[in-house]
Amino acid sequence: MKVAVIGAGAVGCYYGGMLARAGHQVVLVGRAPHVTAIRRAGLLMDTLSFNEHVPLEASVEASAIKGARLVLCCVKSTDTVSAATEMAAFLDPNMLILSLQNGVDNAERLHSLLQHDVAPAVVYVASEMAGPGHVKHKGRGELVIGTSGYSNELFDLFTSAGVPVQISDNVAGALWAKLILNCAYNALSAITQLPYGRLMQGMGVENVMRDVVRECLSIAQTEGVTLTTDIWGSIQQIAHTMPSQLSSTAQDLARHKPSEIDHLNGYIVRKGNSLGIPTPANLVLTTLVKLIESQQVIAR
Repeated sequence: MKVAVIGAGAVGCYYGGMLARAGHQVVLVGRAPHVTAIRRAGLLMDTLSFNEHVPLEASVEASAIKGARLVLCCVKSTDTVSAATEMAAFLDPNMLILSLQNGVDNAERLHSLLQHDVAPAVVYVASEMAGPGHVKHKGRGELVIGTSGYSNELFDLFTSAGVPVQISDNVAGALWAKLILNCAYNALSAITQLPYGRLMQGMGVENVMRDVVRECLSIAQTEGVTLTTDIWGSIQQIAHTMPSQLSSTAQDLARHKPSEIDHLNGYIVRKGNSLGIPTPANLVLTTLVKLIESQQVIAR
């Protein structure tokens, strides 16, 4: 199968690399430094179980997705609209787009913008770009994909590549469960620049997280979202399964890049405002992250 990855960062490179390693024709669409390195030596995959250069295609042009059966959209939520604009001219009627993004509404946004089949997926992977064309995998790697006419095909595709997959008839609940995890961890990790394991050991951190989670659950319940996961149990588990992982928001701030905070804690704040539900804990975290971002812009 030809697979294209839009947004060849830590998530896109990991899953694209796993599919290429399994023998699929994969093209990564990303930034020039990564593309140059990958064209020269392949994608360096530094994972928990192997360390090797995986040969695949790479391009800085969205036109590279032409002819792909599957497109993995792995851009930041802040770049969803621009990614859709770039992809629009090169879509094929038989092409499936799979959104591997943070937040709960990116698949809907892509579908609305492109008027094309878009399936949502929930991503649980600890990975980061350690350098141009070099993805470092620190833990986990599973996907939750919604039930659709493509479910069996996607299940077989990823499973054969060594990626654990769960097909869910409640993908909205799974997306919200991931959103709540992100709201609990991402901003705190970003503000302190601490990995999950050390973060959870901090005095008062658990109480702050519980306040964040309570606000998120109030919004989810009002929105009619059914959560089948033990949210607090999952939050505690993250500290054990990804102890050395910095949140994606922390990585963004460390690199002076815009974060996805408006699509995480900020999303909860906006929903709370529209529903009349107070969200003070999420508001404080959103405000602090955005202040750090603004100071970085001033410093530059």
